[in-house]
Amino acid sequence: MTQTPYPRFCPVAMAADLLEPRWTLLVLCEMWTGSTRFSEIQRGVPGMSPGLLSKRLKDMETKGLIERRDGGVGAHPEYLTTPLADELEPIVRQLGEWAHRNIDSQVSLQCLDARMLMWNIRRKINRSALPIDKCVIQFTLNEQPRTQSNYWLIVKPGIETDLCYIDPGHNVDLFVVSELRALTSAWMGHTSFEYEIGADRIALIGHSGMARDLTKWLIRSSFAQPMRKSA
Repeated sequence: MTQTPYPRFCPVAMAADLLEPRWTLLVLCEMWTGSTRFSEIQRGVPGMSPGLLSKRLKDMETKGLIERRDGGVGAHPEYLTTPLADELEPIVRQLGEWAHRNIDSQVSLQCLDARMLMWNIRRKINRSALPIDKCVIQFTLNEQPRTQSNYWLIVKPGIETDLCYIDPGHNVDLFVVSELRALTSAWMGHTSFEYEIGADRIALIGHSGMARDLTKWLIRSSFAQPMRKSA
């Protein structure tokens, strides 16, 4: 069936027509955090198939939200947001804050994605607060499929924190063993890390200084402030 188009004279309808296709806002949010290559964007929005992401990027380029820049010989193309899209960033931010304040945490914690969570945690590591310059942190998420239960963060001076889905073979300095729901809840600010650790839903094993300073080097989501009541 052909869907009835929105009335074009209505500005809200025009904005909905531009942004409504599923995943558009999430792709923009990932790009606003600095992802420019196809593989980076896909890792930040793991629910999208490569084919769908390719289709959505082309659609967004046609609508003037992003532009594609081809690299040199052998280089991957980059996708950059346009001023038209960047003007939306504070509006989308406010939309997220509204949802975080008003949607019940029991609802928001029903449909979780381990890879999306870990990709976002990766970029929130405050390396200056870590007691050692070079370290490996392994997250083990209980009750997840075997292929999605273990993640390794590789922290080295001067380079971006790396996320591995396959054991890199390095010695692990700190093990974080957690339920996916508990880790998501604490990181998003529905509860706190102290609360989830006290309830035995998150366990820290290994380097005592890293375990003690967890809340200093693992920065929570920007939506976590102000702190919400514990569930």
